[in-house]
Amino acid sequence: MPSAAMECADFSEFQEALKNMRRVDDIIINTLNTVIPTDSFNADAARSCKDLHDKLEEGNAKRRNAIKHCITISADRVKQLKEQRESDSNDVQLSKSLRAEQTKLRMLQVELSVEELVEERSSKVFHERCRRYYKPKE
Repeated sequence: MPSAAMECADFSEFQEALKNMRRVDDIIINTLNTVIPTDSFNADAARSCKDLHDKLEEGNAKRRNAIKHCITISADRVKQLKEQRESDSNDVQLSKSLRAEQTKLRMLQVELSVEELVEERSSKVFHERCRRYYKPKE
């Protein structure tokens, strides 16, 4: 279940919350430069890499779950609105609500693709810098 900050109703707020949750991924290169300054810090690098890996994995899971949760809510809402429209096809407001919800659902699905790219990028950078110090269990 996503955190209370991850409201699905307002897509702009949802995107802002995701942006904040992606902070660790966004600054991964700077973080790695800080935690792995030189080869003389091998023990510290191993621990730092493990800690960073754990943070990345936790953030990835939280964001992925939040996006999937909102996709489910939005898809259910689309289904509900379509059923309502079948019984009252002349309701203009209902049609507008349906279109808006369908748009939000598509945007959430795009956000899931963005999340995959963010995770791939972070994973690649992490692997390049930490592979000598820490190998995560698959």
